[in-house]
Amino acid sequence: VQLQACGGGLVQAGGFLRLSCVASGLTFRSYDMGWFRQAPGKEREFVAAIRKSGHTYYSDSVEGRFTCSRDNAKNTVYLQMNSLEPEDTAVYYCAADRGLILSTLRHAGAYHYWGQGTLVTVSS
Repeated sequence: VQLQACGGGLVQAGGFLRLSCVASGLTFRSYDMGWFRQAPGKEREFVAAIRKSGHTYYSDSVEGRFTCSRDNAKNTVYLQMNSLEPEDTAVYYCAADRGLILSTLRHAGAYHYWGQGTLVTVSS
């Protein structure tokens, strides 16, 4: 299984980016997908998740600004990030798991597969 994330970069505060994560080696439509981020010196934190059903979940800090979506035909999950803030600066990771339950999808330890991360830097 491979998860390849891309789309990170340098953007000014108030700007936007769209991250993509392409999955291979798994039956993508059967997997719940998550986005996490890790800022320097901080623990990895939940950002968003999309179930195989299409239901989405967000952290309070990104609710209303970020949108998670998936295209099962392209084995790809997206994270559209709008109104970016300097506090959003982090390495963003995508993750996948086949058997998440609602109480665990916000926990990094619940995900079996991880991508390599893509750096997002938001300047003030």
